[in-house]
Amino acid sequence: MSEDPSFTVESTSETPPGERLLVGMAGVGVAGLTAADYLVNNVETEQIGHVRTRNLPDLTPFTNGEPRHPIRLYSATDSDVTVLISEVFLPAWVADPLTDALLDWADGHGIEEVTVLQGTPFPHREEEHLVYHVATDAYREAHFPAEGGPDVEPLAGGFFDGVIGELLVRALDDEAPATGVLVTPTHPPGPDLDAAVRLLDALEPVCGIEVDEGELRERAQEMERYFTELAERMQAMQESENTTEGQDYPANRMFM
Repeated sequence: MSEDPSFTVESTSETPPGERLLVGMAGVGVAGLTAADYLVNNVETEQIGHVRTRNLPDLTPFTNGEPRHPIRLYSATDSDVTVLISEVFLPAWVADPLTDALLDWADGHGIEEVTVLQGTPFPHREEEHLVYHVATDAYREAHFPAEGGPDVEPLAGGFFDGVIGELLVRALDDEAPATGVLVTPTHPPGPDLDAAVRLLDALEPVCGIEVDEGELRERAQEMERYFTELAERMQAMQESENTTEGQDYPANRMFM
C-alpha cells in the first residue's frame, strides 16, 4: 500500500520571508504561475526555500541545463512580499497536506496575508476580461473597501477546489492569515499571457509591488498575432476546399 503524500517547506537562506505571501500555481492557462514567475524574474528577489514532496508524482523543471525545485519560495528585496511558485500541477487530493505544510510554515514566520493569483476558464463576455476577487472579510477590508479601494469587483459565484479552496476555507478561521484570490477568465489551452498581464496590473495596488509588464505585453501581442494569422490561414484553406470540391482534376502523372 502506498504512503500518503507529504510536504515539507525547507529554508535555504537566512533571509526572513516578508509578511505577505503571494502564490502562483500551475493550472489551466497557467496565468497565475506566469504572472508570479514574471514578477520573480523582473524585480529583485532571492530564492529563500522550496517545498519538498514525498510520495507524489513529480517533475523537475530546468533551464539551460540547470534543474530546479518545482515548488520554490522567493523573497522580494524591496518589499514585504514572499512569492511561492509551483510549476507542478497539484491534484485536489493533496490539498490538505500541502495546506498544512504552508500554513505551519506561515505561522512560524509571521505571515499575515496570503494572495493567490489564479486564471480560470469560466464563461464570460469580451467586456468581462477583468480581474475579480474572492476574499475573506479581513482581506477585503484591507484591500477592497467600499470606497477608495482598487477597482476589483467580487466574483459573483462559483467555487474553488484543491489548494486554493483549502487555503480559503482555512482562512475563515480567525487564526489563519487573511486570504484573497485575484481571479481572471482564461482561454485554454494557454498559456494565456493577456490574463497574466491583467493579474499583474491588479496586483500592484494590492501588494504595493510594481513590475514593468512591457515584455510580457509584447509576448502576449505576438502570440495573439500568431493565432490570428493561423486562424486566417485555416479559414482560407477551408474556403479553398469548398470552392474546389466536386471539380475534375487531371490525373497525377508523378508516379507514372
